[in-house]
Amino acid sequence: MPARPYVLAEATLPMVRQARYEVAVLPWGATEAHNFHLPYGTDNLEAKTVAIEAARLAWEREARTIVLPTVPFGVNTQQLDIPLVINMNPSTQASLLADVVSSLEGCDVSKLVVLNFHGGNDFRQMIRELQAQTDLFLCSLNGWQVVPGDDFFVETGDHAGELETSLMLHWAPELVRPLQEAGSGQAKQFRLAGMREKWAWAPRQWTQVTADTGVGNPAEATAEKGARYFQAVTEKIADFLVELAAADPNDMYV
Repeated sequence: MPARPYVLAEATLPMVRQARYEVAVLPWGATEAHNFHLPYGTDNLEAKTVAIEAARLAWEREARTIVLPTVPFGVNTQQLDIPLVINMNPSTQASLLADVVSSLEGCDVSKLVVLNFHGGNDFRQMIRELQAQTDLFLCSLNGWQVVPGDDFFVETGDHAGELETSLMLHWAPELVRPLQEAGSGQAKQFRLAGMREKWAWAPRQWTQVTADTGVGNPAEATAEKGARYFQAVTEKIADFLVELAAADPNDMYV
């Protein structure tokens, strides 16, 4: 397959110089257990695959988008009692993001999108701080919030459930163990009413919440569902990238 000019890991210096990129996309995932049937790198594959396909669609519409290499470590402070879950603290993420922004400031790229596919990551406060220090337009995008899963899945699930499993069956079925090996993804809820009603919040201690690390039953997952959802998500993100590429960072409000 020839090098894709919208994927930095594949692009050469002449390709980069010729492209005149307008928007950079930084996929960000995590390295963590996903029930018994999905690999530890599930979030990273999701972030990378969605970013590249959305960039391809945007590129076809003349929006010069470049996908940066995926950051493979997320905030997993409540999962460190699970073997080989790799945690990156928010303070470390903030430093890494600041270095990426600093690197882009010497280029023609004027906008950066952090494309997040891990529930423990939250870049909003980091961006608030960084935006006051840079001329780049910074924003974040949570992949799971782009398109609601209710129209595609019986039970979307919060982690390694029907949604994630369907996507993996579509992209990389060779990495998905037989679904009969998966746990049920049954998860405990907080005893506190405010937590259950989601107007109060605290991080979940993962091994106290779920026995198999999953949250959501993957039993109804299919590759066909994953393909339909993938198309819907990437098309909507591509629309955003096209609109962002054409936008004037000094005139963003109506």
